[in-house]
Amino acid sequence: MVKNWSWGEPLLLINICIFGWMASFISGDTDPGDVSALNSMYSSLNLPPILIQWSSSGGDPCGLTWKGITCSGSRVTEISLSGLGLSGSLGYQLSSLTALINLDVSINNLGPDIPYQLPQNLQKLNLGSNNYSGSLPYSISQMSSLISLNISHNQLRNQVNDMFWNLSSLSTLDFSFNSLSGALPQSFSNLTSMNSMFLQNNQLSGTIDVLANLPLQNLNVENNNFTGWIPERLKNINIQEGANSWSFGLAPPPPPGTPVNQNYRYHKPGINYSPLSSDAGGGGSSRSGISGGAIAGILISVIVVGAVLAYLLVKRRPKRSSTDIEKQKQKLGNLPSVSPASNEVQDSLAEMKLIHTSSSFDAKALDSPASINLKPPPIERHKSFDDNDTLKISVVKNTNAAPPISVRSYSIADLQMATGSFNVENLLGEGSFGRVYRAQFDDGKVLAVKKIDSSALPRELLEDFTEIVANVSQLHHPNVTELMGYCSEHGLHLLLYEFHKNGSLHDFLHIADDYSKPLTWNSRVKIALGTARALEYLHEVCAPSVVHRNIKSANILLDAELNPHLSDCGLASFITNLDQALDQQAGSGYSAPEVTMSGQYTLKSDVYSFGVVMLELLSGRKPFDSSRPRTEQSLVRWATPQLHDIDALTKMVDPALKGLYPVKSLSRFADVVALCVQPEPEFRPPMSEVVEALVRLVQRSNMSRRTFGSDHTASFRTDDPDVQDTS
Repeated sequence: MVKNWSWGEPLLLINICIFGWMASFISGDTDPGDVSALNSMYSSLNLPPILIQWSSSGGDPCGLTWKGITCSGSRVTEISLSGLGLSGSLGYQLSSLTALINLDVSINNLGPDIPYQLPQNLQKLNLGSNNYSGSLPYSISQMSSLISLNISHNQLRNQVNDMFWNLSSLSTLDFSFNSLSGALPQSFSNLTSMNSMFLQNNQLSGTIDVLANLPLQNLNVENNNFTGWIPERLKNINIQEGANSWSFGLAPPPPPGTPVNQNYRYHKPGINYSPLSSDAGGGGSSRSGISGGAIAGILISVIVVGAVLAYLLVKRRPKRSSTDIEKQKQKLGNLPSVSPASNEVQDSLAEMKLIHTSSSFDAKALDSPASINLKPPPIERHKSFDDNDTLKISVVKNTNAAPPISVRSYSIADLQMATGSFNVENLLGEGSFGRVYRAQFDDGKVLAVKKIDSSALPRELLEDFTEIVANVSQLHHPNVTELMGYCSEHGLHLLLYEFHKNGSLHDFLHIADDYSKPLTWNSRVKIALGTARALEYLHEVCAPSVVHRNIKSANILLDAELNPHLSDCGLASFITNLDQALDQQAGSGYSAPEVTMSGQYTLKSDVYSFGVVMLELLSGRKPFDSSRPRTEQSLVRWATPQLHDIDALTKMVDPALKGLYPVKSLSRFADVVALCVQPEPEFRPPMSEVVEALVRLVQRSNMSRRTFGSDHTASFRTDDPDVQDTS
């Protein structure tokens, strides 16, 4: 039986095919996490027109073959965007690209900061020929599959962090043409697959002994400040070592533990390298020069003579009365209290500190009461920045008298449960010491957990972790992020802080989304004053003074009412020699000129960085923005000449304010900024004066809701009862 033809059936079939095709297009072929990461990257790259297939929301990178994207199945495996003239940054979701094995964004204008959260399964990472500055992020230390790392032709500076212990697969490393300084990290010795290393045209110093046992075939260390002797093992490879300060003459004996046959070669101008000569005979062979036993004997003699001389000097020094010592202890003001049974030890410590201090500072500086008064005397404009501040920030560690730990100890099991085993979904960000996670406990409490990267701190500091916790737990101020607990188990070290739901000031100012409104002028002045009070507490109330060293908008957290809370307080100041572990600011726009030149942090360098944050609040611009014209990339350099020109000042105000601010208040705010960012540290005011200036600004300005419109914060309040509206 033949069925009659009907037009309805083929139409129905066509409709089913069309809807099926549309459904597959809507769902897409790409993993949603990968799509979100690429959307964020596209937005952060300033929506470059050359990436025409890309989108800031949604899309199907694998199904529609976005430019530079290679996929395997539904996962993005390669991103190759070299030489496209891109500017901006790579976004904040790179870590979710868990299938990515090749990331190449070389020969662009990206910067200034390398993203903290790089994909952990990368095999090749090429960031070469961009505008990156500062330091390498610690997320690189977790890339155990990394084979090739290229960060050449950038503006990286500071010392290379000791973070290469887990990178045994790395075979090619290119750090050339940067401004890296300091010695090569010891973890380079773990690069057991290293074939080619390019370190030329930096400011690296020390020896290259750490490279002696690597399977290198190509090594370029030209145009650095290396010293010492070149290891014998490197003589048969392709090495370029000119323009350094190599030592002349015979090399010293190899260090203990090195193979017997390992010798060193020396360098003289015009003379080819050759191994040290030695007799070919057996056990009876002899070498010219001093033997290892003779050297050991000389060292022992020197140590013994030094000890005898030190003993005689101590015996000859007249004894000081207890009254004199007590007076000196009162002047120094930062020796911990001890029991009566330890008075003799305390007196000795006082004298030792007195001797050390008097050998380094002027006598007038010793008499300064700044380190024990709650507020210092008015600043002396003629005094050099390090006459006073260096004395105040010196911290004497005394493990016998550490303050008690006043916060709760948590177990790893507790934190695993609260963070979902440190799931990436709970990742809040990455700071100077490691990643920060959101932790929600069974009782409903929410905290921020800072998981300290073991490669970020030297082992001896991790051993003193409880002392660090004890010191930081003593800091209490409404505008300082409170330490709530800690964990130290199984070689892991974590700090638990109070959680602030509005994130950082950096996010509010520079990362726009659909949920947050622009900060009003009311809120900006409130944030500046609260942050200034936090610094005043650290500088002028704490004894000894606490230098923060890392003041930036990313370290200012905002609570539900947009009150500021300064984070990472005390970590840098209570730990000595921490510069290598810090998230270095050089090149980011926050660093004071003297820090960039000498690496020396003082109270006045904190004041400068705070002034840069105030400029961020005023202009809405980043401290350094490589996407802007060259004359506008440095915020301080661009803004400073305009701070006292009211017409120019009103033009540089953050457009997000839409003109809703009192002009007089803006002018007074700019006056405070100008004082803080002065290039000469001795002319910057102490934070107590900054607080007073901001309070006067509030007193004289109209901060009412009528002026600023409806604000999504609480009304502006200060701690001063006489604050009133006078405009």
